[in-house]
Formats: sequence, C-alpha cells, structure tokens
Amino acid sequence: MKPIPTPYYLLDERRLLRNLRIIRRVRERSGAKSVLALKCFSTWCVFDLMRQYMDGTTSSGVYEARLGYEKFGGETHAYSVSYTRADIRDVRRYADKIIFNSLSQLRTLAPEARGCQLGVRVNPGFSYSHFDLADPARQNSRLGVRDGQALRAAASLIRGVMFHFNCENDDFANFSANLDRLGREYGDLLAQLEWVSLGGGLFFTKAGYPVDAFCAKLKAFSQQFGVQVYLEPGEAAITGAAELVTTVLDVVHNATDVAIVDASTEAHMLDVLTYRMNTRLVGRPEGAHKIIIAGRSCLAGDVFGQYSLRSRLKTGQVVRFGDAAGYTMVKKNWFNGMPMPAIAVRRLNGKLELVRQFGYKDFVESLS
Repeated sequence: MKPIPTPYYLLDERRLLRNLRIIRRVRERSGAKSVLALKCFSTWCVFDLMRQYMDGTTSSGVYEARLGYEKFGGETHAYSVSYTRADIRDVRRYADKIIFNSLSQLRTLAPEARGCQLGVRVNPGFSYSHFDLADPARQNSRLGVRDGQALRAAASLIRGVMFHFNCENDDFANFSANLDRLGREYGDLLAQLEWVSLGGGLFFTKAGYPVDAFCAKLKAFSQQFGVQVYLEPGEAAITGAAELVTTVLDVVHNATDVAIVDASTEAHMLDVLTYRMNTRLVGRPEGAHKIIIAGRSCLAGDVFGQYSLRSRLKTGQVVRFGDAAGYTMVKKNWFNGMPMPAIAVRRLNGKLELVRQFGYKDFVESLS
C-alpha cells in the first residue's frame, strides 16, 4: 500500500481492543451493560469489532440514533436536551429507550414515543469535572431534572433514569462516594424502576484503575435497588486508540521555534482548542529544544501545544498527535477550506486500510 498523504486519522484496532476487553470484563463481573456514546465517537468503520464487546449505542440526536441502529445494532438509547414532535416520531423507529431531559418534555411527548421504554435525565446537583464548560451540574444547568418531588410524582411514566454527572473521572473513591450518595437520595425512586444509566465520563479503562473494585461497586448497587445498570463509555472505549498524523510544513521563529503542520486544532481536534489542552505527542522524546506546534489555519490561537523535544523539528518531518479518536472526527469541520484528514485503520491483523478520503467535492457539498 502506498503511503497515505497527511493529514489523516489513524485508528488502531489492537489498541482499541484493550479498552473493549476491559468493558467486557466489567459486564461479566458486574452485570452492567455498556452502550457506546456516539457523541464522542461515531466512526463506524470499526463498529464490527466494537459490537462484539458492547451492548449497543446511546445518542444525543436523531441522526446518531439512526446511525447506532443501522451501523452498530444491539440496544439503541436516545437522549436529547430537547426534542421536537417530529424528532420523536423519527427516533422511535430506531430506539429501544428514549430519555427525556425534562418532565415537561416527558409529559408532552410521551404519547408520541409509543413502543419505547421511557426515562428521564436527573441532575443530582453534584458532579465531577475538571472544566466548568463540561460540568453538567454547573450553576443554572439546563441538563436534567432537579425537582425530586416532581420527579417522584412522574415515576409511573418512566422505566428508568439517567445520571450523567461525570467528565473524565478517573477517581474511583470519588465515584464510589457519589454512587452511595445517589443511593441515599434516590433509592426510593430507583426501587420502582427497571434500569438506571450512570452516563459516561468514567475513565475505568485508564491504566491502573481498580476495575475489580469498580465491578463490585456496580454489582452491589444493581442488586440493592433491583435495576439494570448501564454505562455510556465514550472516551473510555476509544482512549489511546487513534492518532492524527501530520507533516511539518514550515518552522518560523518568534522568540521560540513554531512548527506549522498541515492540520488544525480548530478544524481537526477542536477539544484541544476549546479546553486549552496540550496535545500528546507520539514518538517524540523529550529534551532541551523548546518548540510550539501549531496548525495552519488563520486563527491566531490554533496551537496543538508547547513541547521540549530532544531534537528540533524540520520541514517534512511527520508529527503524530495521540488521543485523536474522541470528540475529533465527530467535530471536524471545513474551517479555512483546509483539506479534511483522511481516515485509516490498522486492523487486528496489522493490515493498514485507507477507509475514507475527502476532497473538494465534499467541501462544496457541505455548503450551499
């Protein structure tokens, strides 16, 4: 196979498999089912592998629900911050469970959702997040029901609830304490229901995470309240499984060296820009040479990060950014009319497969 022109996203099924095996282990030892959060990762060219280890998908909109139903299979959970009647009529064709964000939407739209199990999202008033922007329990949050009395009054209309209150939570002690708190504050409600989703944002595939203790905690919670527990892994399912492969186009100097690559945070790794994170480099040993690596868009702050490398970067060298699966391909855009990265997969057998390339026609057809 000829070398793939940069930039491109490179998914590695062998790395993906590590996460999937942990997800299966959690299912086997705790009974908790896992549904892939499509808002984080919707690259369906690897769904054949993922469906062997996960129970289905969860969505944040009609198109995601349809994608999960058609491309992944298994259970299809649908949630949206707000539905229209037309949305519900569409999504009920694909979803097993429809989760409403508010009681007003539940009461108004439940008649349109016939044939589906219904649930609501609950905002417990506490959360774990490193970023206010992603904190579901932030002040004046619109996410989920806060009124416990009203929630209990509507219990006869629902079969389950969702508590999505974590963001990149790798602290098992925190999760354990908060799960106990959910039991104390909502146990009477849970005992009336069939299932509970604990949402995503639980980093239980991180190296060193106490998976056995996590499983024991989930199993005890499920048995105590007689509910089927669901997890909604996004990042946990795909962490470490992909890179954004780029090439250095130029190196300029302004107090420090700045290498410009043929990709962009704004267009191709938007979360890096949104949360002001330093992108992890792959295969570049640390050293004494200070350098900034930046994208080639016109945005002044289009920066992948600041690094100290063993050797200087030169024009034509390949630079690989790690953790390029979650919230990347689902957010990529055509800012500045830059070429869109291709998508490639290294399969379990080691074969490199170019799955998709994008061109000018794709750019034009995304506009009007």
